[in-house]
Amino acid sequence: MCKKRGEFRMQKAIELAVDGLVLRGMEHVPDQAATRPVPAAILFHGFTGTHIEAHQIFVKLSRALEAKGIAAFRFDFAGSGDSDGDFQNMTATSEIRDAKAILEWVKADPRILSDRISLVGLSMGGYVASIVAGDMPDAVDRLVLWAPAGSLREAMQSAAEEQRVGRDDDVFDLGGNLVGRALYEDVLAIDPYERARPFQGRVLILHGMEDATVPYEVALKYQEDVYGERARLHLLEEADHTFNNQHWESEVIRETVAFLTDVER
Repeated sequence: MCKKRGEFRMQKAIELAVDGLVLRGMEHVPDQAATRPVPAAILFHGFTGTHIEAHQIFVKLSRALEAKGIAAFRFDFAGSGDSDGDFQNMTATSEIRDAKAILEWVKADPRILSDRISLVGLSMGGYVASIVAGDMPDAVDRLVLWAPAGSLREAMQSAAEEQRVGRDDDVFDLGGNLVGRALYEDVLAIDPYERARPFQGRVLILHGMEDATVPYEVALKYQEDVYGERARLHLLEEADHTFNNQHWESEVIRETVAFLTDVER
């Protein structure tokens, strides 16, 4: 428990076992949950990211949500951060598996309103969140996508070509991270837009217009081809992939909190 601006905030380390691997993360649960269940948001990090994310943006979002009466849960996927497993064994399918297990675990928490659980995903975490919402549409209330990596297939193909990955290479080095061929092959087999389509809830998409990792046109595709009128797209002029300045960060957190606390159902 830590004191901030004269109030006590609950922030606690948590663990969840999935297929023999322990996922580690943090929960932020408002005091109100001691007497009545509260809504929740689950945060999914990006490729090579962690449950903290760049400039602690996931920590800051979690604390902002908690202050508004919404619980926040953020885990490292298997092979990332403090969780068990090796990064080179991670695939899109394994992260989708982890995300679904986390969602089921949060749904079973008596402190949480099981029909008011939303997903927030950054980059590949957005790719994962959109697929989980599409696969389990009745389990997800709202969906927030930050620079969702719908172009992951093309990015992996480009990376493999740049690294001159051969047919017999099981792994390749991507900035010090060993990426397994299984991830490459898995991503080629998944159509993220089709998998996302069954979700019928409200969606907020935030994307930087100077994103050099995932072009903002990907966000347009999610809005126009997948979600239609259910989605609101918020583009940030000049912003990069992970909103790396205080102004962009504040705007993303403010828009996300406003969307998740909006009483319109």
